[in-house]
Amino acid sequence: MEAINDFLSAVSSFLWGWPMIIMLLGTHIYLTFRLRFPQRKIFTAIRLSVSRDKGASGDVSQFGALATALAATIGTGNIIGVATAVALGGPGAVLWCWLTGVFGISTKYAEGLVAVKYRVKTKDGRMLGGPMYALERGMHCKWLAVCFAFFATIASFGIGNTVQANAISTMMGQVFGVPLWVTGLILSVLVGAVILGGVKWIAKVCGMLVPFMAVFYVLGCLYILCVNHAYVWPAVRTIVDAAFTPRAAGGGFVGTTVMMACRYGIARGLFSNESGLGSAPIVAAAAKTRNPVRQALVSSTGTFWDTVVICALTGIVIVSSIIAYPDIDIHDGATLTKAAFGKIPYVGTPLLTFGLITFAFSTILGWSYYGERCVEYLKGHRWMLAYRVVFIVCIFVGSVVSLGLVWNLADCMNAFMAIPNLISLLFLSGIIVHETRKYLWRGHLDKDMDDEELSEVE
Repeated sequence: MEAINDFLSAVSSFLWGWPMIIMLLGTHIYLTFRLRFPQRKIFTAIRLSVSRDKGASGDVSQFGALATALAATIGTGNIIGVATAVALGGPGAVLWCWLTGVFGISTKYAEGLVAVKYRVKTKDGRMLGGPMYALERGMHCKWLAVCFAFFATIASFGIGNTVQANAISTMMGQVFGVPLWVTGLILSVLVGAVILGGVKWIAKVCGMLVPFMAVFYVLGCLYILCVNHAYVWPAVRTIVDAAFTPRAAGGGFVGTTVMMACRYGIARGLFSNESGLGSAPIVAAAAKTRNPVRQALVSSTGTFWDTVVICALTGIVIVSSIIAYPDIDIHDGATLTKAAFGKIPYVGTPLLTFGLITFAFSTILGWSYYGERCVEYLKGHRWMLAYRVVFIVCIFVGSVVSLGLVWNLADCMNAFMAIPNLISLLFLSGIIVHETRKYLWRGHLDKDMDDEELSEVE
């Protein structure tokens, strides 16, 4: 097992090194320029995300689809992931993480567009979509679609299930002394009660949980920044300077190079917002929307909230805390996060605990839907109950066992998901531009899409 873990760790390090960084960031930048900077429409997108598209076809509201996607995206990577980037790449990594989110908005837009463009309708009226359908119906590449669905299914048990459950049980044990098995049992029951109700229940719960937890976390971070107000501007200046100039050790920071800041900041930003991973389009396809571009705009706000807002706030909190308290240990992300937030009296530790638990719980809900849709694509609807039962059991298992091997396996599966998804986005970029011109550039956002291409499946 140790040899397998070492092998997976090496593969994961390679996949999430420069090859994946270049592929993902390159796609972000390419789509940004080809789509004429869809980031400038972010406020229109936010408005659409809280509006109901009456009379449109779909299973859940646009906001419900966005909330489910955000539930799966906003996780421990937004807190510990940012701290890891700072620990390994220095404070400049925060700026590179933020810039990755800004460019990633374009890729998330493109994913949402093709998800609705190539979605299918089941005999019972449900909408199914995602990269596997875009690969099959848009690229006519069935084998690559099967590969994506398989890798996503495996990933749903890893990064979307066991590792999140383990994070919750570990936090509950360390902070409140709750036994691991008790947390695992309660968590299994809570998740089971939601996911057995299907996508509408998942979207409903996420629609209530995500805004609450995000607002609570953002307000908490703003309070911490008020406490650290004397160090906020020095933190921002340090982040910008360190992103473009080498930094010697000192002032609570390790010595870093520009390449280190760039690599770790971009890598954690890509991993955090999941733009290009292919997960969020699966639920975007279920949204009630009158045309693909409307949902594409709504989907793009997920990266905005996840990285441009939440990761940026987390990064400034951590860097300002390091400057304020130079004795903080920054040798790894988890330790740095606990130390930085723990220095804030009264609210620091509770905020971190609540943030990690709710973010991890919501991630489990979102990924349960992704896994279901991939299993349905591979094996049909009759396998849904079996998948849900196994998914719930894995939550308990993940709560009580060590997961070093699972972490590395999940990282590999996420990379293997991204590759076929990015291929489809690049291959279909002409279609994406055509649809954008048709509905967005020509001012026809309220126009209904043509349903002739909407196929029915068993």
